Amino acid sequence: MSVSSVSSVPGASTRFNGPMPTTSPGDRSREQRRDALRNQEGLLKAATVAVHRDGLQVPMGRIAADAGVGPGTLYRHFPNREALLAELTHRSFERVLANVHAAEQAGTDPIECLRLFIDAAISQRNDLVLPLHGGPPITSPSTIAVRAEVHRAIKRILDRGVASGMIGGNVTPGDIITFGSMLAQPRHPDQPWDATCRRLLDGYLQGITASHASPARSAKRSG
Repeated sequence: MSVSSVSSVPGASTRFNGPMPTTSPGDRSREQRRDALRNQEGLLKAATVAVHRDGLQVPMGRIAADAGVGPGTLYRHFPNREALLAELTHRSFERVLANVHAAEQAGTDPIECLRLFIDAAISQRNDLVLPLHGGPPITSPSTIAVRAEVHRAIKRILDRGVASGMIGGNVTPGDIITFGSMLAQPRHPDQPWDATCRRLLDGYLQGITASHASPARSAKRSG
């Protein structure tokens, strides 16, 4: 008896009607990739917290436990601590690069661009693993390239400031990065401290504006 004839018999079950639901290999593969990405993101977040809390020598097993996965899952994504730290550092530099590009676009003038750039670092202080934040030195060519692009973007902002007479010519990208790193050191959430950092930022930016103003700009102010 065919499936169609069974379905036409009174009282017969119709469970055979229509195609049976199936999961294709492609669907399963996509779901596995999504699971892997979720696991990796959870591991990286846990690792960032652990590095800030326990330092660069934090045991891999502790990171896995903090992420709620077994050590095997961690090692499938990152074969050793060095690979994990390198990924954390690279992603942090990519985030800093995104910050400086956003500041370039949103700032109304070079000083405002620098304010937005450093303010973002203050807000993200506990999300970044960078050499000046206690992170490892960078050795990966790809990460070194991202860092170089950060420096070039800051230099573009400074060059605009120098050309407009707003910023003195002796301020370097390294100055901006070092000062920003001082204000953005990892620490427990502390709104009063964040407010203090932003007041220090205001003072620093006022200093590089006022103390290095061009003669024409100073004359305009005095007039």
